[in-house]
Amino acid sequence: MSVFVLDRRGEPLMPCSEKRARLLLERGRARVHRVMPFTIRLVDRLQIDCRLQPIRVKIDPGSKSSGLAVVREKEEVNLEEGSISRHETVLSLIEIEHRGRKISEALTARRSMRRRRRGTLRYRQPRFLNRPRRSGWIAPSLQHRVDTMMAWVRRIGQLAPIYALSSELVRFDTHALQDPEISGVGYQQGTLQGYEVREYLLEKWNRTCAYCGNTNIPLEIDHIQPRVRGGSDRISNLTLACRPCNQKKGAKTIQEFLSRKPDRLAKILVQTRRPLKDAAAVNATRWALANQLKQAGIAVELSSGGRTKYNRSRMGIPKTHALDAACVGLVTNLDHWQMPTLRVKCSGRESYQRTRLDKFGFPRGYLIRHKAVRGFQTGDHVRADVPKGKKAGIHVGRVAVRVSGNFNIQSANGLVQGISWSHCRLIQRCDGYGYSRIASEGGKREMRYPSPD
Repeated sequence: MSVFVLDRRGEPLMPCSEKRARLLLERGRARVHRVMPFTIRLVDRLQIDCRLQPIRVKIDPGSKSSGLAVVREKEEVNLEEGSISRHETVLSLIEIEHRGRKISEALTARRSMRRRRRGTLRYRQPRFLNRPRRSGWIAPSLQHRVDTMMAWVRRIGQLAPIYALSSELVRFDTHALQDPEISGVGYQQGTLQGYEVREYLLEKWNRTCAYCGNTNIPLEIDHIQPRVRGGSDRISNLTLACRPCNQKKGAKTIQEFLSRKPDRLAKILVQTRRPLKDAAAVNATRWALANQLKQAGIAVELSSGGRTKYNRSRMGIPKTHALDAACVGLVTNLDHWQMPTLRVKCSGRESYQRTRLDKFGFPRGYLIRHKAVRGFQTGDHVRADVPKGKKAGIHVGRVAVRVSGNFNIQSANGLVQGISWSHCRLIQRCDGYGYSRIASEGGKREMRYPSPD
């Protein structure tokens, strides 16, 4: 993963390798500006003295997680063929975990508490339609996804010289390309239907065979209730199966085929009732994000999910949110994608509610009125060097402060409780996110943070 670089005035320069950043720090030519994402600031350079290359930020919006990739690109024009090839080098991969579900649950809890207070503690005259919603309004849990992605685009814009953005918008519509006048039920009878159904089933069943659990093999669409037994083509009656399982099942019902595997049968029946909330969330936020990206004052490229999948399959790149982002748009060749991914978890900035309530809405406890304890706040990233005892060792992670001075640290290895504040050293102040690093082969590893001094 590349290191972001700033000049002595805080203007963004071209990112450099970790080795070069380490040498600059050792020789005193740079200082640590930010730990996550790791950024250094040169003490002897200005932006006007450096040569900048085109850097593009790519976005793959999702429901629970979104991918973000920073790439350096080079375009080549073939005058003979009149074609443009874009060669890109991955500089940084980021996967952002949203907290939309927590926001929705918090709003539901607040609504129920308000209803109890207004209904039982005092009379409140009913009101109707007194709070009109602005044009383009979306639910707070969905708006959070848009705001988070825009915040990270602005943050990276302060750390790297970005000249263009790319974002995945919609699936491709080949039928509409052939017949621009198509509308309504016409979509259900063309090439779009098969593509949408297959893509949805791949996401719903995690690209695995529903009957044997094998992955990375060709999959076929199978009817859970066979059509000869009265089964329909509804999406709830479709699943994915490998060819051997599909042929073995034949015209049997799923109850007959999995009579000796009741656990797998129950799992499949539950999976068939999986709602379309994730797909609806993505569809509701894609255009909202695209419209805000267009207002950022940078060239925006809007691409389709079909092109992303084509690029990823053509180059043999595994499917992750961050790598999907790197494959968005026009890509001829992609280099250095086998790098660790920075996982960013939206954790929020504590809570404004200082009173804990029970399920009936009555107070059951109170939080401290001041957020800082011994110079630390909940959400700060710290490094604790415990010399002895059961918790001896080095613990790095997000801290939760306590009035007693014994803090809890959420590290990559789990939760560590009862760490004295005297053993803690601040790495970075709380910014509403939790950070971890995912190795390229898919395993987690703990990040090593240098001293910000």
